[in-house]
Amino acid sequence: MAGHRRKVRARVYGNVQGVGFRLWVRSEATGLGLTGWVCNEADGSVTAQIAGLDEAVSTMIEHLWKGPAGASISRVDVEELAAGNAYVGFRIVA
Repeated sequence: MAGHRRKVRARVYGNVQGVGFRLWVRSEATGLGLTGWVCNEADGSVTAQIAGLDEAVSTMIEHLWKGPAGASISRVDVEELAAGNAYVGFRIVA
């Protein structure tokens, strides 16, 4: 359905810290018109909550499987969330 909004939480595993992954996620998400946040996790993974139009969210999930130069992705777990309120912008959190 055109204009359908979606929100997901994605956890990305592999070599994703120390390679500019969070900056890359913010840039990719912003370019797709998405909102949300991204952060490093203590176990070496990266988590992102992403909200926006369904097609753009699906595209971002595909991008997460590729990552920036220097990253090596072994797994991406995606959890659907209630669409609810949108975020303002896309930010990197601690």
